Amino acid sequence: MKGLVSIREIQGDALFSPYAGKPVETQGVITGVLRQGFYIQTPDVTWDGQCSDAIFVFGDTRNLQLGYLVRVAGKCLDFLKHDAARPVTQIKVKRLKVLEMHGPQIKPLMLSPELLPKSNEALAAMLNSLEGMLLTIPAQSTFIAPSNRYGDYVCALPFQLSEPDIIQTKEGGVIVDAANINRWFPGFRIRDYQIASKLNVGSTLLSDVVGPLHYRVDAWQIAAQHRFKFDNKSIVLEKSRIQSSDGALTIFTLNCFNLDWKVESAARVHDPRRDIDDDWGDGRFHALAQAVVLQANTPDIVALQEIQDNDGAELTEVVDASKTYTALILLIKQLSGVEYKWVDIPPDVGADGGQPGGNIRNGYFYNPARVALVENSVQLIGADKSCFVDSRKPVMAVFMEKASGKSLAIINLHLISKREQLSIFAPQDPGVDKREAIRIEQANVIHAHTEKLLDEGQDYYITGDFNDNEHSKTLNTLVGESNFNLVVSLPPATRYDYNHRGKLQVLMHGILPKHFVDEGRVDYEIIHGNELIGVEPGVETDKPSDHAYVLAKIALD
Repeated sequence: MKGLVSIREIQGDALFSPYAGKPVETQGVITGVLRQGFYIQTPDVTWDGQCSDAIFVFGDTRNLQLGYLVRVAGKCLDFLKHDAARPVTQIKVKRLKVLEMHGPQIKPLMLSPELLPKSNEALAAMLNSLEGMLLTIPAQSTFIAPSNRYGDYVCALPFQLSEPDIIQTKEGGVIVDAANINRWFPGFRIRDYQIASKLNVGSTLLSDVVGPLHYRVDAWQIAAQHRFKFDNKSIVLEKSRIQSSDGALTIFTLNCFNLDWKVESAARVHDPRRDIDDDWGDGRFHALAQAVVLQANTPDIVALQEIQDNDGAELTEVVDASKTYTALILLIKQLSGVEYKWVDIPPDVGADGGQPGGNIRNGYFYNPARVALVENSVQLIGADKSCFVDSRKPVMAVFMEKASGKSLAIINLHLISKREQLSIFAPQDPGVDKREAIRIEQANVIHAHTEKLLDEGQDYYITGDFNDNEHSKTLNTLVGESNFNLVVSLPPATRYDYNHRGKLQVLMHGILPKHFVDEGRVDYEIIHGNELIGVEPGVETDKPSDHAYVLAKIALD
């Protein structure tokens, strides 16, 4: 090892360090302390706009404090979390010496339009040059994602909210233009849950947030080091204006967020840290029952997604979900007097993806006082197709509205997720959704089935979790020439049901034959609020769903 090397030299101006795999020695001021290491930054230098003057040091953080000037020696590594990840340059420390306990002060860079170009390619290059640097999210930024259990926050900077391709909702969230759906908003994480706050979308940041720019979970995020001040936005859970009436069916779409009634045994789950929950004790059943009765006015039919079996995430042969359904039905009856019936087709063990052991599926509630389930009508669509392997199969059921005697086929789906979509900062194919082609193939299978229904004179309604937005190839395939997506009938500022890292988008749609719209026989509403309310960092979430709720009313005569 030959003397000190500057951090700028170690980082280089590319994704990979020219010193990777080599021993290095450098020094800097500690600007951030994380669980597995700390950031140091070179003092008394001016950032050149091309290369970072900060680096992560992997090692023991005991007895280290912000502001220490330290010298570190160790091996330089380009750390890759997985094969498609962006590399993070770091030093695996071998020796460390504290030179000063009060080192030179590091002045953070303020996030600005110059530092955050709108082009994803230019942004990726800019953030690469800022890796580990001390940055500031300024006060008066707006929180566009609710707080989560991990202490994550996402903000829109004041100048971003004035850009023409952003629609700001009445609650303060943002809907991004379809042409730039992958745009990035700055976020931060508070590692110490004791100083992390619960807050809702639309809240205002009242103090600067400062920390090094850290790359984790395939995204850039400021590793904030101090408590922050904010003005919390109040969010009211909306109540639908849509009511049931003779001659029509009301259909409520409800993603139940891996609902099960049992507290799992640690010895029977895949990952005890992730797979044990108490949905009943946390109040999630009660919140869902209130959504059905108090927000959706006890609709005729409820199309449910993410229902788990009777023993939740336990790895057993159980696939029956009767106890999960019955627990929710009883609570709804206590609130409304309505006793729903339920129907589903259980998956084979481990066949439909989702949380291991949960045997996730779609199902229905229906009010037998208003609706009859047509005998032998319940069936899976595409169960024999390769595109539905390890994915939830759409379930179709035909319901007759008793007052009119007319029937409607409902297709309840949950298309394959975007879980394998590459980060917009991935070195290769940034933002590419590896499962998009599968979703499109699934959409083709469902669309072909609806064409047969049209030929038979059977009207239908497609709903559920489509895992894609209204502008996607998936939705274009499902709509085709014959159908209409009710989402596009809504004002643009209300077209959202899901919050993904601060970007509001719609994943739950309502599709039906065009003639219903042409004849004015349909009403549609997204019931907002649930997807905008934060949870307490460090606490198991009691949110009933990670989506808003959707309600449609379809006149049958």
